[in-house]
Amino acid sequence: MNNNQLFHFNTITEYHRAAGLPKPAHPLISLVHMHDLNRPLAEGSFSLIYDFYSISMKRVQNARFKYGQQTSDFDEGVLFFMSPGQVFGMEIEKDAIFHRPEGWMILIHPDFLWNTPLAKAIKQYEFFNYSVNEALYLSEKEETMLSNIAQNIEQEYYANIDRFSQSVIIAQLELLLTYSERFYQRQFITRKIANHEILIKLEDLLSAYFNNGTLAKQGLPSVTYIAENLNISAGYLSSLLKSLTGQNTQQHLHNKLIELAKEKLSTTNLTVSEIAYELGFEHLQSFSKLFKTKTSLSPMEFRHSFN
Repeated sequence: MNNNQLFHFNTITEYHRAAGLPKPAHPLISLVHMHDLNRPLAEGSFSLIYDFYSISMKRVQNARFKYGQQTSDFDEGVLFFMSPGQVFGMEIEKDAIFHRPEGWMILIHPDFLWNTPLAKAIKQYEFFNYSVNEALYLSEKEETMLSNIAQNIEQEYYANIDRFSQSVIIAQLELLLTYSERFYQRQFITRKIANHEILIKLEDLLSAYFNNGTLAKQGLPSVTYIAENLNISAGYLSSLLKSLTGQNTQQHLHNKLIELAKEKLSTTNLTVSEIAYELGFEHLQSFSKLFKTKTSLSPMEFRHSFN
């Protein structure tokens, strides 16, 4: 197949067929063992889009996945999540012998979740919107724990279907997702060097943006703008900041803005209107409202406190 191909799978059955797998036992959910994959979808670079959820624990030699300017590999056991419509880019090294990947993958069509609590709750797990290079790196103990849950799902999947089957599988999926959320919080803490570098880049980016006149012309940068410049996903950035600082990206931006406003109010003779304009506010009332929400003082009350 040609390089840079895009593969879009509308159904789980379509994916099984393309990967050389037997027809799934259930059209709306499947558990695939990676060693059963009979062939790579393509050689070189290609991208995947599913119209269903995917939870994958993988190791693949000679394969790298890409996001922005960053690349990562599958040599370690990693868990990553894809929501319907998300693009996953992968690169098989040129002239490399294809090694069958290790691990497992759970594919879940949204219709399988219909009329269950997880239909709505699954959208609240932010890691489904992370990019693939922000995968969850598992310890051996964590990998074993999640693999055991996947095995429980597989046993129920191939058991005789009855009125409890869906509920049992949903309960196991909820358990897997809850543990994954816990392990991500652990990762935000333990991968300190990588996360520290992201925070340094964030502060450098905001300092440049706030000090070069862009703020007055364009207002606060969007979360998407910041994430793209850091080569990470917006969801991962907000989750990382929330874990390390207790604030999401928007709250972090507002706090940086208020600190700059305090500096201008206390060290310059600019009017409140002029300060609001320099900070990118079209309306003075909007600036005053945000300032009072954050400090419990109006801008003028804050300025007078220094006299």
